[in-house]
Amino acid sequence: MYVPAHFEVTSTQWMHELIIAHPFGTLFTHGNSGLDANHLPFELHTDSSELGILKAHVARANPVWQDVANGDEVMVVFRAGDAYISPNWYPSKHETHKQVPTWNYQVVHAFGRIIIHDDERYVRGVIGRLTRTHEASQERPWKMSDAPRDYMDTLVQAIVGIEIEVTRYQGKSKLSQNKDVRDLRGAANGVMKQGNTLIANAMHDSADAKERA
Repeated sequence: MYVPAHFEVTSTQWMHELIIAHPFGTLFTHGNSGLDANHLPFELHTDSSELGILKAHVARANPVWQDVANGDEVMVVFRAGDAYISPNWYPSKHETHKQVPTWNYQVVHAFGRIIIHDDERYVRGVIGRLTRTHEASQERPWKMSDAPRDYMDTLVQAIVGIEIEVTRYQGKSKLSQNKDVRDLRGAANGVMKQGNTLIANAMHDSADAKERA
């Protein structure tokens, strides 16, 4: 990934926070069948590894778990949102006309070594934790025991676990930080009017940081 210095993020904490807030990642592999991409919800564990361990599961019918070997290098991409930026939102454009369109976004690339877990206990653990995390906001959270035991047993047998020990990160937060504060805020306001509060708020935070610097 091309990362100019003014868009580069090196904070491991920032990477972890983005992954936890946006856990639906894209797993890229290069196995026996060539390049492949799978879109999966991940859970991040940081208790036994400084950079973290990513855990997920795939359908047994998905060939990815047989296409790779334990220890193969893989990459998972996590994205926190994106927004088109119109030149018309920059105040300076109306004075000099020297602005062009761009696209802002925040993303983490997590590189690591993959391990396949064709193990019922491991799979049940991943499913249980993912369920508790993503059902927590529901009025009546669903839990595995809500389904008939034989039904769940059949489904668990049809799933294979995946574990990735992260070895390095690339982080990019492209929020128009290379613009002056008034243009940055103008673009942030334009994004906000489009209803994209996630990127707009991040841009305003970036403007605040520039003003404090």
